[in-house]
Amino acid sequence: KNAIYSVVHSRSLEEAGKTLLGRLSKFSGCDPEAALHMTPDYVKSILEPLGLLDYPVVLITDGQDFAVIQRLLNDPEIAPKLRLFFPGGTWV
Repeated sequence: KNAIYSVVHSRSLEEAGKTLLGRLSKFSGCDPEAALHMTPDYVKSILEPLGLLDYPVVLITDGQDFAVIQRLLNDPEIAPKLRLFFPGGTWV
């Protein structure tokens, strides 16, 4: 059986990771901070054009930035479809 869903990976990055995102943004034209903050508008701007807002959104997180989880849980469009996986969970 086929399943349609999206995965959002929220991870806090140490300074080296933030520096890398900054450098990549210069070449890609992407916002160097948006992927770190994962605001509902950012997530929807990616999923909506692909027709994926009607399907589950799985959030994988390192748990370092609870504000990301809270923002997505507070969004009326994303929250009903959001599935959370936290650190320490078993994947096998």
